[in-house]
Amino acid sequence: MTIPRRSRRGAGVFAAAAVAGLAGGIVFASPAAAHTPTWAVTCTEVTLNLTAYSASAENEVTVSIEGGDELLPATTFGREYRTQTPLKLPPHDKELTVSLVVKAGDSDRYSFKGTKTSPVCDENLPPAPPSEEPSSPAPSTEPPATEPPATETPEPSATPSETASEAAPAPAEPSTGEGDLAETGSSSATPVIGGAAVAVLLAGTGILWSVRKRRATQH
Repeated sequence: MTIPRRSRRGAGVFAAAAVAGLAGGIVFASPAAAHTPTWAVTCTEVTLNLTAYSASAENEVTVSIEGGDELLPATTFGREYRTQTPLKLPPHDKELTVSLVVKAGDSDRYSFKGTKTSPVCDENLPPAPPSEEPSSPAPSTEPPATEPPATETPEPSATPSETASEAAPAPAEPSTGEGDLAETGSSSATPVIGGAAVAVLLAGTGILWSVRKRRATQH
């Protein structure tokens, strides 16, 4: 069976168109997969991973804090750029807006400009104000410590000799007035004896005088 010449020509044109379409799709799809700006922002640092850029063009990248300093001044690179050391963010107590600008040297349509927010780290938060209401202490689970009762040492009672000495009256001190014969060795009965002797002497004198008077009267 022979195929007409016209049909062969049509089949060739269709095949050529299919190949051209496939090639065009590959050509147009490659730029979409190229120029990939990947980056990440945390509360302390920024990392960059820029890949699939033109190695024959001069590309440029800049990272800065909006309203603040530049973390990465304008830096040129070739096919790719990666941060070997993350870009450090300053300590902050409020959120920061970080801006990334990439200028592609082969075409402005591959350039990129975007922003991301850096949150506040926990250690940068200000301390919470003290509560006005005092917190009640947690109940203790340990039983209260009990102290042993204090034992008083009884004082020793007075000995019988001390009690007897306290009960016995103290001896009277001898009088030191005039007429006291303690120094001469005379007792307190000496005046009585002397008085009795004087009385006996007077009585004897009286009797003797009476006898003499009676005898004189008889003569």
